Amino acid sequence: MTITLTGVSYILLDIEGTTSDIQFVHKVMFPYSRERLKQFVLEAQNLEVVTTAIALTKQTVKAEKDRDIELNEAIEILIEWIDSDRKHPALKSIQGLIWQEGFESGAFHSHLYPDVKPRLEEWQRSGLQLGIYSSGSIGTQKMFFSHTLDGDLTPLFSHYFDLTTGNKKEALSYQKIVKILGFSAAEIVFFSDVPAELEAAREIGLQVVHVKRSGTESWCEVPEVESFQEVFIHKG
Repeated sequence: MTITLTGVSYILLDIEGTTSDIQFVHKVMFPYSRERLKQFVLEAQNLEVVTTAIALTKQTVKAEKDRDIELNEAIEILIEWIDSDRKHPALKSIQGLIWQEGFESGAFHSHLYPDVKPRLEEWQRSGLQLGIYSSGSIGTQKMFFSHTLDGDLTPLFSHYFDLTTGNKKEALSYQKIVKILGFSAAEIVFFSDVPAELEAAREIGLQVVHVKRSGTESWCEVPEVESFQEVFIHKG
């Protein structure tokens, strides 16, 4: 199946399950951060970004459980959040630092579906701008795309958005992105494998495409593709 989109100026992309196999994150990146988290935090606890993340973890536990916790318990809470795949800004911040170690040491390289790089390059050459919106921190996103098996793809992207913009399942987050980008909502197309994210983006007028990769359930309420090669875009 192929689809044609018109009037597009900007392409916004999810990562997990859209450009990359979600299993890479869950079977490679998550276990790596889980194994390294305790030692990393203990060694880097005086770094401002780590101090801030630990403080935020403590604030969350206080708000949710009305308990004051110390550093070691905060570390255990962060590990629990990895196991439950909680998308908490404190965890994402620390994971990003740990993953940076892994990428830079060559412990792993990012997975991309084979249709991703050629299509993104083609879209950029045609004058379209591209950006990323992912639950992973902006730093992690940049590391992910600079250390792929297909090389450094960061020159393809003009913007990166993460949870500091807002929850990906809330329409307000996409309103913020539209304002930052300076395009009308209808000029932006958002690709994701998560229906709730697409519904939120569609609510404020973005064009949306459901990406159905292997293991993803079909959702035919919006245009759906299994590969970026099935998408043809006419620039607005």
